[in-house]
Amino acid sequence: MQEGAFLQPFIGQWVGWFYVDSYWWTAFGLLGNAIFTSRFLVQWLASEKKKILVVPAVFWHLSFWGSIVTLIYALHVDKLPIILGYIALPLIYGRNLVLLRRQPAGAQAAGA
Repeated sequence: MQEGAFLQPFIGQWVGWFYVDSYWWTAFGLLGNAIFTSRFLVQWLASEKKKILVVPAVFWHLSFWGSIVTLIYALHVDKLPIILGYIALPLIYGRNLVLLRRQPAGAQAAGA
């Protein structure tokens, strides 16, 4: 058993491939960080363009997908503090996407 492993002892026998380290997993983790971090650049550029604080819809999409990819990577790394740091984020950002979808179309355009 890997030192500090949290989930691997319980599910590793069924998904052993999930815990095999490779450059692909590193690239996947970097992709998640890039997606998640890009949301700040998008928000900053949208705010600079309008000269007011703006949170465009794409910010929430990048937040959701970046947190999903990063959570998968955190589960791969199998360290409890990292997993706990990302486990709730897809739920929160997913809820924001639901609320965004419920807004009238004009309200979405005004925020972007």
